[in-house]
Amino acid sequence: MQRRTFLKTSAAVLSVRNVFAQSAPDWGGPVLDTHLHLRTDPDACFTHTRGCGVTNAVLLTRATDEDKAKQEMAKRPGVFVRSVATDPAQAGADEVIRKAVHEGAVSVGELKYHLALDSPEMRRIYDICAEMRVPVMMHIQSFPHFRGELPYNTGYPQFDKVLRAYPRTNFIGHADLFWAHISADVPTDRGYPSGAIKPGGLTDRFLSDYPNLYADMSANSGNNALSRDKDFSREFIVRHRTKLIFGSDCSCTDGKGGGISQGRNPEASRLAGQCVARATLGLLKEITSPEIFRQITWSNGQRMFKVNA
Repeated sequence: MQRRTFLKTSAAVLSVRNVFAQSAPDWGGPVLDTHLHLRTDPDACFTHTRGCGVTNAVLLTRATDEDKAKQEMAKRPGVFVRSVATDPAQAGADEVIRKAVHEGAVSVGELKYHLALDSPEMRRIYDICAEMRVPVMMHIQSFPHFRGELPYNTGYPQFDKVLRAYPRTNFIGHADLFWAHISADVPTDRGYPSGAIKPGGLTDRFLSDYPNLYADMSANSGNNALSRDKDFSREFIVRHRTKLIFGSDCSCTDGKGGGISQGRNPEASRLAGQCVARATLGLLKEITSPEIFRQITWSNGQRMFKVNA
């Protein structure tokens, strides 16, 4: 083979390998996405997981969409499990959740409603989760993503009272305010703070003090919190290595950043055009050891959501 032909052939092979790596990254083992919302076209969930190198996922499912989730699980055996979510303030919410868990739902959430964390409605959910031994995932947000948006799951500064009152309930915190409180300095004029993190934040303290609190690293909120001050994050991750759970909460279409990502949240434009799963997995690869990476991306979530390898 002539030298020129050999070089062209070698370049072509490398190009194919690079394209393949981009389309299906290898994260060194199984990866569980604990925050993948069920989509209108259920096949789109599988497309996303394969595009970003995720092997398994928890389909966050509204009670009204349970049949769709069951169909997707049956179509992809061993790939998906499902949660259940319904408005705790609606009549019959208790029985809706109990029925779904009896039929196979492995968690409750994401709960994203305009209620206080210590409200009677939410407390009933905590009791059910303790009774049925499933975790509850909550979206904790105060700053609006768009004009007129109201806060979700208010009262986070006093959340320690709930954590003490429900020691048999496993709580999974998520979203803007939860992750803003990784720092002791939390601005009120934006949802995603930037710059150096001041030690002593509520979320850091709550994770240390309460064995029943876990942290969902998904969305721009989790990615932003862990990327804004990497020196702090390296120690934070080591400190809470058994409490951190990988999730994406990504709305891209293909697991590569295609389609509209972060579309209704202009403040999260830093991740526009990217796959949040890829971005956060890449960040974790950068700032953690392989052992801790495996804990966060598989072991912790696999144990919490009872996912089979």
